[in-house]
Formats: sequence, C-alpha cells, structure tokens
Amino acid sequence: MFLIICGFSGFAQNNNTTSPFSRYGIGDLHHYGYGRTAAMGGASLGSRHSVQINSANPASYTSNDSLSFVFDFGVDGTMSNYKSDQGKLNTNDVNFRYFSLSWPVTRWLGAAMGVQPFSDMGYEVAFSEELSGSGNVYHSYSGEGTTSKAFFGTSITPFKGLSVGANLNYLFGRLNQNTGIGFDNAQLFYISKTEGTRLRDFTLTYGLQYDLELKKNQFLTLGVTFERQSDVTALHRVFTYKAITVGSSTLSDTLELIPESKGIIKLPSTFGIGLSYAKLNKLEINADYYYAGWSKATFYGQTDALLTNQSRFSAGFEYIPEAFSIRSYLKRVKYRAGIHQENSYLKLNDHQIKEFGISFGVGVPFPKSKSTANFAVEFGKRGTTKDNLVRDNYTKLSLYLNLSDYWFVKRKFD
Repeated sequence: MFLIICGFSGFAQNNNTTSPFSRYGIGDLHHYGYGRTAAMGGASLGSRHSVQINSANPASYTSNDSLSFVFDFGVDGTMSNYKSDQGKLNTNDVNFRYFSLSWPVTRWLGAAMGVQPFSDMGYEVAFSEELSGSGNVYHSYSGEGTTSKAFFGTSITPFKGLSVGANLNYLFGRLNQNTGIGFDNAQLFYISKTEGTRLRDFTLTYGLQYDLELKKNQFLTLGVTFERQSDVTALHRVFTYKAITVGSSTLSDTLELIPESKGIIKLPSTFGIGLSYAKLNKLEINADYYYAGWSKATFYGQTDALLTNQSRFSAGFEYIPEAFSIRSYLKRVKYRAGIHQENSYLKLNDHQIKEFGISFGVGVPFPKSKSTANFAVEFGKRGTTKDNLVRDNYTKLSLYLNLSDYWFVKRKFD
C-alpha cells in the first residue's frame, strides 16, 4: 500500500500547466471536488455515499459500505484559450488529478487515504520595452513545479446522524521561478535570477456532517469543514548573477547567493459549509460555500499584496432514472450537472481574478458491480482582458474510475 501511494506521489509531481495565473502566490490552486462531484460543480461538503470517496469532508468516511473497499483515481485534460490585448494563445494539458482509497474499520469508524495535487506552477511570460539610451529591454519570466497533498483520514459516528472526522495532510513539492533581463546591446549586462521553494509539512482538516432523515430513504445533510492557519516549512534558495559579453568572451558575476534555508509560509485558515438533499438511488442535490483568508497568508514573514481572500460557491445534482433497471442499461446511468463561481486568491491590477464554469457528466456503472466510470466536461472562463490582463476560456475533460469490491465476506461457495 505504501509503495502504491509513493508511486502516485511521484506522478503527481510531474503535473503540467501553462497558465499565466500560476506565476503568483504558490501557483494555481486546486479545488477539492473530485470523482463523481467533478460534474456537479465540485459541490460535495454535505455529500455522503456508500461506494464513493469524498475526501473534501473527512466526516463522510463513515458513510462507506461496511463491507466494501473503495479505490478511486482519475485524470483530466484542459484545453485553454488565453486572450489579452496583445494576442491569443491555445494550450493543452493532461494531468493526474486524484488517487484515494477507503475502507471500513467498524460500523461506526471509517478511514481513507490518498494523494492529490495542491497547486501547479507552469508559465512563460515575456515582453519588451524601450529605454532612452539603452534601446530595447527584454523581460522574461518562467516557472514550473507542483505541490501535492497526501492525506490519511478517519471519521466516527458518536451517535446516529452525526459524523465527525479529520484528515492529516502532508504537503510536499517544489516550485521554481526564473527571471531574466536582457538588452539589444550585448555589451550591457544580462541579469538572471533563479528562485526555488520546497514545501514539506503537516496540516489538519476537520469535518462534520449531520444527517437528518426526512422520510424513508430521503435525507438532508449539513456538512462543515475547517482548517486553521498553518505554518508550513519552506526550504528557500535564491541565485542571481549578471553577465556581460565582450568580444567572444562572456564574463559573469554572482550578485546574490542564498543557499537553501528553512523558512515559513503561513497558509490561511479555510472554512466550508455544504448542504445536500438525497433520495437514495434516485436524486442528490448539493450546494457548497468555501472561503480561504489568503490576505493574511505570509511568505517568510511578509504578506503578498497580490493575494486576497478566496471564496467559491458551487451547486450541482445527480439523477438516476432507475438504479436497478434490468431491461435498460441507460436507466442505470447516473446523470449529473453543476455550476460554480469563484473569486480567486489573486488580485492583479486592482481586479480580483474571477472564474465561472458549468459542468456536465455521467456515471457509467460496470456490469454486475458497484464500480463506476465517472466522466465530466466543464466549460468555463477565468480572468478579464481589462487593464492588460488575461482571460482564459477553457474546456476540461475528466475521467475518474471508482472501483468497489466486497471485503471481509466469508464465501460459502467457490
């Protein structure tokens, strides 16, 4: 089991992104909605399901079937069209997104573990300007890297209707950023700066769900999650040098060299609340609100003026025409749709970067099994072309495989 986790951890460290928004903060942050809820706007804080893993709220682990072992993983591909006043750019990225497994311990205690990306960085930005007496000055910025979250969580049901749980998270990963300044005149200095950051530390996410039975097989569930402000160990290094070309020779000189040293990045406190209505094997409707106080986050003791508080609203539903139909396979398919609106943690040129998306998908059941292949497509836009900013119109395709098997059952016949 440990080797499987390590293998997926290594894969998670090779995620690709080409987003100019990933230049700031700790890169593009990932939302918590995976698996079946990716097609439901990501809304999942109140969701409880017997054979689906909901790592967004650790209190949900007690909802898993007491005889089932559940394994969930997936990938997605994003096609983006970036547009600004200066031009357009089309990109395509395909990445691992999620791996988790869940199992029962007792009827009142459940557990889960997994790995998922926390943030991605990957950008290349360049522009030039003309300075009097120096000619054209060329600026280039690039960055790459991924931070990931490995988690182990448990939840208990102290009494009927209430579940509480927690995830112990381990954040890890590396981010690299490069800056260059050059001139038309080779006899002028070229300046290059490389900055690297490695994260490695533990955080805790707490969750609660209260399940109210309205009538037979119909439930209303309130879900709450909370994560306190956390000090995360960051190993930081900086190397800056200048170079000048004289004839056929290039001379360089180190301007700044800070060996990798330990610092602290203070991640913000977060809060989420969700409401879910479920009619078993027929209908589920979810709505979430999520908030993260990034304006109070600090990087090596300093706040970042480009970061602001993040908030997100998401809602979605799942409908099954006839879950146990014998004659029609299509009636057993789970049909899903959702929306989300997010105010991101970036504030650039006095504009908070906003995102809006709609999603659709299906859950295709495997024959004679509780396993499901979950497909989702999301259409959205992020950012604006105002004040020299960039707008991203994107399409995201996702595939998550949910594999369920009966454990702890003694067979009477082989």
